[in-house]
Amino acid sequence: MKKNEKLNKWFWKWHFIAGLISLPFILLLSITGAIYLFKADYEAPRQQHIKEVTIQGSPISLQEQWEIANKNAVKKPNAVILSSSRSQATEFISGRFAGQSSLYINPYSGEVSGEIISRKTDMFKVRKLHGELLMGKFGTKIVELIASWMVVLILTGLFIWWPVRGWKIKGLFIPRTNEGRRTFFRDVHAIMGFWFSGLLLLILAGGFPWTDVFGQNFKQLQKITNTGYPSTWNAHHIQSQPKGKALTLDQMVVKAKALHLPGKIKIHLPKDPKSVFSVSNQNPLDLYTQKKIHFDQYSGKQIITNNWEDVGVLMRGRMWVMAFHQGEFGAWSWWLMLFTAVALAIMSISALISYIMRKRKGDWGTPKVPARFKVGYGIIIMITILAILFPLFGINIILLLIIEYLRKKKQKNNLVGIKPIS
Repeated sequence: MKKNEKLNKWFWKWHFIAGLISLPFILLLSITGAIYLFKADYEAPRQQHIKEVTIQGSPISLQEQWEIANKNAVKKPNAVILSSSRSQATEFISGRFAGQSSLYINPYSGEVSGEIISRKTDMFKVRKLHGELLMGKFGTKIVELIASWMVVLILTGLFIWWPVRGWKIKGLFIPRTNEGRRTFFRDVHAIMGFWFSGLLLLILAGGFPWTDVFGQNFKQLQKITNTGYPSTWNAHHIQSQPKGKALTLDQMVVKAKALHLPGKIKIHLPKDPKSVFSVSNQNPLDLYTQKKIHFDQYSGKQIITNNWEDVGVLMRGRMWVMAFHQGEFGAWSWWLMLFTAVALAIMSISALISYIMRKRKGDWGTPKVPARFKVGYGIIIMITILAILFPLFGINIILLLIIEYLRKKKQKNNLVGIKPIS
């Protein structure tokens, strides 16, 4: 494929500008992302004294443990996690997302072994740094904008990388080591960028659902197209029939275990006399085995069973890329995410080193674009699609066009003001 050299220079200019501005943020995202992958390893020894207990005879009933949790939790528990071994404390969950906390009850003594409040953990701070730069909503939008530009960086980088003078092993697949350090670091950046481009786009897709603008628009699209969770998933409009005595938590646990659901099993507790018990399982290794089943809290009968197939296609895709983003598909995906995060950091550093070696004193070293070059309709359409897909990127492009227009107008006025020497 013959490459348009003028277009190549134009792409290179914007790849350079976007990369230079985004680089510190990309480095921060790659480093914090890599650190967060060690969440379980970091927290396990620090929380062991809370989550693990000594086996001492027979445990007290789960109903009694629930009553103890109600008296001691910061907020009234809304769910309980089924323990997978006798040496585990019973976990009662209160709240959701950033406001979630877990109270642990020793099932043998009935004592509270401890409480873990998500927002007070070290890894929660790492996650906040990764997702919002510890700057709240404003920081989230900066991260979203950088992620949008990363998509542009990948697409423009692929075009720039594409060889003009045929395919060669060195410079395209292996860094050149005999043409100076600047060329070597340039090749490290370009070659790694090519080989990781598809993977990086997939990882970015897994991060966008957490963003403010894109994430909210995606939720709206799910709602409009009816491709999110089914209306029965969260049991908002499902009620029990108050007849007789409600099931104890122990009875509900027996029913939950009889379902033989794989993964981490959670029982959602009824909020009032008319609400229901719900059983769900989290199993990232096989998302299609995940279910959510609602039970009448008095009769114990199954009211509605939601299978993963009942979840809309956009939500299923969203949950898949989000799980992939966090390396939750087993050891192979964890190592792949870690390797990619390290590679992204190396790519960023090598690009910076190459730029510093190329840059002349007093000059930013911005690639020059021929004055007569005009962007074709195909590129304009592509930019428009990206601007619609990523609204913050679109706003940024409009601001850049305004700045460029004002800059050219100022240059023109300066030229008009210069009088020729007679």
